[in-house]
Amino acid sequence: MKSSKIFDLTLTALFSVIICICSWLSIPSAVPFTLQTFAVFLTLLVLGGKRGTAAIALYILLGAVGLPVFHSFTGGPGILLGPVGGYITGFLLLSLIYWLITKKAGENIRTKVFALLAGILLCYLTGCIQFALVSKVSVKSAVLTCVVPFILPDAVKLILSLLLSNKLAEISKV
Repeated sequence: MKSSKIFDLTLTALFSVIICICSWLSIPSAVPFTLQTFAVFLTLLVLGGKRGTAAIALYILLGAVGLPVFHSFTGGPGILLGPVGGYITGFLLLSLIYWLITKKAGENIRTKVFALLAGILLCYLTGCIQFALVSKVSVKSAVLTCVVPFILPDAVKLILSLLLSNKLAEISKV
């Protein structure tokens, strides 16, 4: 089905809102535990690389200008430049990697999973580096604080986003 520009813009805005809502559902910690990663995965799986990247970029832009779209209803450049900002901007890198890989290698399930895993690793990398620099801790400490506790939850989020995106694809065919 060929989609219209208005439909594409609506989906892009809708998924930006979904990311926003999922970021508000947070458990405070050095790097807040949110459903944001789930929403980013779902956005890319449902919208694809191009529209998904646009939705993620819109979400980050809304937060950058100060709207309270980030964890715990925060926003502004201070969040993006603070300890967890590397993870938020890392979502954009995740989406770009997803877009690049799926564009080159196709939209099959293995490619999508590989692209999401490659993207989340890049997100972890950028987030850890910024966390270490801003918090003045070692990279090892940043990895232990900001990556290790999130590996299993992010794997679960990836699986759930795959299941939900498949269900949404089935529904949309009806």
